[in-house]
Amino acid sequence: MTDRENLHQILLSRHPLVTVQTFEEEYVLLLIRELAVNLQTELWTWTVTEGLREGLLANSALMPDTDNPAALLYMLAHERRPPAVYVLLDLAGHLKDERTMRSLREAVTAMASSGGQIIMVDQAQTLPPIIASLATRFVPSLPDEAELQELIRATLRHLNEQHRIDVHLTREESQTIVRNLRGLTRRQARHVIVDSVCVDHRLDSSDINRILAQKRQAIAADGILDYVEAPVDLSEIGGLSHLKRWLLQRHKCMSEAAVAFGITPPRGILMLGIQGAGKSLSAKAVATAWQRPLLRLDAGALYDRYIGESERRLREALAQTERMAPVVLWIDEIEKGFASAASLSTDGGLSKRMFGTLLTWMQEHHSPVFLIATANDIEALPAELLRKGRFDEIFFIDLPNLEARTEILCIHLKKRKRDPRQFDVASIAETSAGFSGAEIEQAIISGLHDAFAEGAELGTKHIVSALKNSPPLSITMAEKLAELQEWAKDRCVPAD
Repeated sequence: MTDRENLHQILLSRHPLVTVQTFEEEYVLLLIRELAVNLQTELWTWTVTEGLREGLLANSALMPDTDNPAALLYMLAHERRPPAVYVLLDLAGHLKDERTMRSLREAVTAMASSGGQIIMVDQAQTLPPIIASLATRFVPSLPDEAELQELIRATLRHLNEQHRIDVHLTREESQTIVRNLRGLTRRQARHVIVDSVCVDHRLDSSDINRILAQKRQAIAADGILDYVEAPVDLSEIGGLSHLKRWLLQRHKCMSEAAVAFGITPPRGILMLGIQGAGKSLSAKAVATAWQRPLLRLDAGALYDRYIGESERRLREALAQTERMAPVVLWIDEIEKGFASAASLSTDGGLSKRMFGTLLTWMQEHHSPVFLIATANDIEALPAELLRKGRFDEIFFIDLPNLEARTEILCIHLKKRKRDPRQFDVASIAETSAGFSGAEIEQAIISGLHDAFAEGAELGTKHIVSALKNSPPLSITMAEKLAELQEWAKDRCVPAD
């Protein structure tokens, strides 16, 4: 159902207490006002700064002595009033006061008897358990493409009234802008459009990349989801031949013909391996191969000190990801975010609840979101995550072989504007046995510093010297690496 249909049903059902957690207060208030007019229901709004006022008329008179939340709720609980809808803004923070919370419970009981309704609209959902158990929850959705298209038109019309705005977009470019705005709130989308045209008073194809960059900033503002730049071509990623082949094959499985053939689109992969072996690069390889945006979920940023807030943040991040689909969602070092779920935790079961929320979403979501989870520590992973069917495949990212190391060397030399043909790449690749891709890149960087200090051009000897003078992780952590490789031998598919 749409937000309007959902809220309409809630109002018709006369639920005595409705809670709304949103950053789009104006949007929710507009919906409530429109529905109150259609249902011919009396509407009142309350804030702690003003008190209670009639909610349908602009600049309506305030009801005296109602700015105190406990006094307001006491009035609603004990005064006989005709059935009405009372919208209370930012009340949740006042429920720490026991008198206010008790008055709210009594007011809800009174509403149930009189046919009235209390709608709490808050930006943070930090309700006491008893209040949450009494409430019906309404969750506003993010705007779909049709609403975003209308939002763009309305924003441009408003700006054009102040200063002429020139719009030069093809239908395809217009659709691209709408897709780039998916996953944002209405306010965020409106701000992105305003920022895009405020300087040159023009909206054209040159604004597409600017809009995408602003979207990245908006998404990253909450510290949970973050856009990640991916290479433009798989040739920029060395090795991982089996993984690349798997990705190219599964890409064809996303077509309508594949679905008609009976193939279920892939849902996700788990990648295990040692640090620096290329797990992060592999996540980018998926986005590159399938030409999808890559979103990284910071599992550590999900946790909040307030009860219930961590689970809410995870649900919101997953819901926002679905609204931005088709995308690739990358959870980096997943064992750190949900490590306590694998053992007896000391966090009151929070990690287990968070992990359960993630598993439920993995099993039930239907939007085209492909999940990539990367991990370094096998022992910290809950067993439920590794069972068959949870992921389409579990890949092991091992140290690169000779062929992969040669590719990696050539890629990083080219990135630094060096011609690989001017180097003895075969010799360097042999010397770098046991080195990860990240360690090979660092050896080239170290060689550049040495060559620059000498006043010479970078040569084979500088890179070889850097490799010999810096023992790789495969030596400093040889026992752990051997244990990891042994564990993965019969449990995972090699990525290369």
